[in-house]
Amino acid sequence: MSASWMILQAGDAAAEAAEPLIATDLGSMYEILMNGGVLMIPIALCSVLVIAYFVERLIGLRRGRVAPAKLARTLQDSVSAGRIREAEETCEKSKTPLAAIALAGLRMREGGTRAEMEKAMEDAGLREVTRLRKNVRPLATIASIAPLLGLLGTVLGMIEAFNVVAGGGIGKQELLASGIAKALVTTGAGLTVAIPALAFYHYFSSRVQNLVLLMDDFCSRLLATLPTAGASATVPVAEPATAGGSS
Repeated sequence: MSASWMILQAGDAAAEAAEPLIATDLGSMYEILMNGGVLMIPIALCSVLVIAYFVERLIGLRRGRVAPAKLARTLQDSVSAGRIREAEETCEKSKTPLAAIALAGLRMREGGTRAEMEKAMEDAGLREVTRLRKNVRPLATIASIAPLLGLLGTVLGMIEAFNVVAGGGIGKQELLASGIAKALVTTGAGLTVAIPALAFYHYFSSRVQNLVLLMDDFCSRLLATLPTAGASATVPVAEPATAGGSS
């Protein structure tokens, strides 16, 4: 009994000792961030945007919102049974990228050749992929801008430090340290924002590519099922061209 009481007392004492340390750490972190100067404001804004775009694309690029498996099965069954009008109505109700691409091809069936159906699906695919990529590109932009903002803060901080030295403040270590701290803090903050932004950009770009391949495969199978004269061929769901390999 006495041993248990001693353990509880030791735990309470440790918790009481940790509280001021946690408060001190938080206070120190806040002071460090404030030492970064005015450039910490746009860097902080960039961090908020990264979180917002990450959450939005995490939700928007789920398969259920782009190419639902249930929708693909329903369309395939309807087309296989010759119920084309039913398939069109299903696409009109779905409002997903896969439905928009399939609908473009189905509407070209009457009076259109297979090549025209393929072209209609390809054009629709290009539009849908552009929409999917819309909120992915800003992550790459932020990943490029945030380190530059940090670098600008570094330059300004070093200018401030050298001005102190030039003004005869070599012995004023606190003034010299303030300029160097600003240089280091902004650089660190910029990289802290840029690294996850770049990681999210590549993750979502890969996610879009996987969804494109999924829709491409479905459209090829759907065209092969449609009772239209002519040989079937793979329908490329084209991606928009990107400059320099990135958006």
